[in-house]
Amino acid sequence: MKKTLMQSSHSQRIGAFVLLALLLFAVLEALFHQGSSVKQNLSLYLTPPNWEAWFGTDQYGRSMLARMGSAIRLSFTLSFICVLTSATLGTLLGVLAAWRGGWVDRSLGFLVNTLLALPGLVLILLFAAIAPGSFLMLYLAISLVLWVEYYRVVRAVTLTVVTGPQLQSSMLLGFGRVYLFRRHIWPAVKPSVLTLAAFGAANSILALASIGFVYVGLKPPVAELGLMVVELLPYYSEAPWVIAQPLAAIFLLVLGFNLLAGKSS
Repeated sequence: MKKTLMQSSHSQRIGAFVLLALLLFAVLEALFHQGSSVKQNLSLYLTPPNWEAWFGTDQYGRSMLARMGSAIRLSFTLSFICVLTSATLGTLLGVLAAWRGGWVDRSLGFLVNTLLALPGLVLILLFAAIAPGSFLMLYLAISLVLWVEYYRVVRAVTLTVVTGPQLQSSMLLGFGRVYLFRRHIWPAVKPSVLTLAAFGAANSILALASIGFVYVGLKPPVAELGLMVVELLPYYSEAPWVIAQPLAAIFLLVLGFNLLAGKSS
């Protein structure tokens, strides 16, 4: 068991290192690189990586270093705010449903079942179609899809806690609900919430890239990983290093978050 825990923590450290490296790259590019992610220079059409353009240029002569930094910052930003919103909403509503029960639990259960009836990506595409190219709409759609998993897990765990002897004893002693949540419920749900948060961040990045890949997400000239794959796909044989960059970034982001969420069996 001890060996398994050490292996699990090792994989989580690898995931954290991968994500930290990508985050540092995105931040340092913004701070020190003077290139623009949208400025075109057709004379630099598909320039291979060199000392002046470390990542080369795309079909419009735009700096791939600047575009990759901007795209990775966008992915991190969206995943963070989506996870923060969905985790907060799902946790609070899950605790509320389990604690109050009755019509509150039934109403929230009906809402969750209704959302689960629609595939998550379809729901995101519907929101994206309402306001094409809107970052706010994509954020709301992805958060609306993600909070359901937090709700289901937190509700299930909270149901066992609220009927347990420890919480019942604290209630008899007159402790308030805030104390009961902090002392009994949050420690029980925290591991599951943190694991779901890591998976949720990976799913947010995949969802953003997926709708960008089908060209219904953010619009050019925004640097977004899925959209970059679509734009660069026709040049894969002429300049394979260009399309490899956003694909590698998507892979590493998703891998990092999944390793970070890894739990020992």
